[in-house]
Amino acid sequence: MISNELPSHYGRRLYQSPVYGQPQYRQPRPPVQEDTLKAAEVQIERKHFVFTLKENPRGRFLRITEDVDGRRDTIIIPSTGLAEFKQILDGMVKALEALPPGAESPEHHDASADDDSVGNR
Repeated sequence: MISNELPSHYGRRLYQSPVYGQPQYRQPRPPVQEDTLKAAEVQIERKHFVFTLKENPRGRFLRITEDVDGRRDTIIIPSTGLAEFKQILDGMVKALEALPPGAESPEHHDASADDDSVGNR
């Protein structure tokens, strides 16, 4: 809800047509033509990731799709943000490499670590 809008007693507002009082429903948008410039896939444990560099009339973007047992989640990063995204990702990899080995692999799982005082597990 927009901050200067008050909640309606009649539910969600519909877009009004030029004829007062007649609701106008949005038509579904037609599909946008997207061209695939490059694609790559990687399987990590039980997750399957698909990286697709695409282009459409609005510009270029990276689509990252995660598939876990048929459930898909996707994020889209505009090309204007890819360098910053890479910089942050590189920083995360360096931070992980600087940590002592252990917790990231299931075979080194410590059962006592499941009980934390915050209750986040």
